[in-house]
Amino acid sequence: MEFLKSMAGKVVGGLVALVVIIGAISWWRMSAAAKDQLLRTTGNIVAWTAIVLLLPWATFFIISRVGRMRSNLAGGILVAAYTAVELAVLLWLFGWSVHGAAAWTFVGVGTLIAAVYNLFACDWIAEKLE
Repeated sequence: MEFLKSMAGKVVGGLVALVVIIGAISWWRMSAAAKDQLLRTTGNIVAWTAIVLLLPWATFFIISRVGRMRSNLAGGILVAAYTAVELAVLLWLFGWSVHGAAAWTFVGVGTLIAAVYNLFACDWIAEKLE
């Protein structure tokens, strides 16, 4: 069994090293405009992710007030409002223009993940603040 563990570790380590080398070569061969676009897109995604993660926690007082209402409708509207704001911020970060099916797929999947996160975060915060 130890042999398999050590072999698996070597294979995984080799694959990680291969990915890092391919990434470094790709970065080195990339044009300046492509690097700039990649960094800008990555920065937008990181900023949006931070907003999604922090919004429920920064507005805990709203969640507390809605939680005291004991209304599923009010909670659903709050989660939908958070998700709509986050979708608007995502579209704004990308200049209100999303081109292509892949981009729209990423926007849709990101919005769904944000909605699920908002649901769980709001529920947990409301439960703790009761």
